[in-house]
Amino acid sequence: MAVLSLLVDSGTIDLWQSRANIPRVRVLVAPIDYLAFLARCLVGSWDLRRTWSRFIEQLSVHGVGALPVIVLTSVFIGLTTAVQTSYQLMGVVPKYFVGMGVGRIVLIELAPVLTGFIVAGRSASAIAAELGAMRVSEQIDALDVMGVDPYRYLCLPRILAMTVGLPLLVVVTEVVAVFTALIISASMLDVPASTFTYGVTHFFMLRDFTGGIVKAALFGMLIGNSGCYYGFNVQGGAQGVGRATTRAVVLSAVLILLVDFLVALIFFNE
Repeated sequence: MAVLSLLVDSGTIDLWQSRANIPRVRVLVAPIDYLAFLARCLVGSWDLRRTWSRFIEQLSVHGVGALPVIVLTSVFIGLTTAVQTSYQLMGVVPKYFVGMGVGRIVLIELAPVLTGFIVAGRSASAIAAELGAMRVSEQIDALDVMGVDPYRYLCLPRILAMTVGLPLLVVVTEVVAVFTALIISASMLDVPASTFTYGVTHFFMLRDFTGGIVKAALFGMLIGNSGCYYGFNVQGGAQGVGRATTRAVVLSAVLILLVDFLVALIFFNE
């Protein structure tokens, strides 16, 4: 804190912020600013008495509230994956490879990534719009005046809820998608249910499931942070809120693809 005060008194912070408005400098500063915002929300002492109730509330909004669209999407993931896998493999390898292909691609890639995209469109935009409206109406400034840390009060519960909620939604996606693929394979694709189930269970690897859950947790944290980051930095009234909402969704999608690649290198690069 003493170092921060010294930087403020000396004008170093103001100089840094003014330079950050230069386009080229802003591109270099933005990733550091984004990660510093995440650290500001997570690092330090947590008041669980204040955080827990808001965490449960946000988990209900962004987790339970997303279940209908997640289940609907999971059904079509299972249908499409089963049809495409059967088309690629039927007549080339034994039929149980259809179950293997569906199970592994859903666990490793489709469930975490597609669920992340859906939640990003639903929750990152909602968080950015909500916090942006609070910034425009000066409610966040009011929290500062009252001595309440807005990062811990507003951002921490949302980021934690997204980090915990998205892996749970991914598990739902995996179960519904594989079950739907089983039904269509047995009823329309000439793959008996026992054969499909054998392919799923015999080739199941814990690493596939763990990698997908790790992806989902990282996706959730980044989605929550993106919404909070752009919501907190809204400028320009209602138009600024709209821009922040769009940027939060776009950044979340890009980070999902980036983290998906990095986790694939760590878990599946053999």
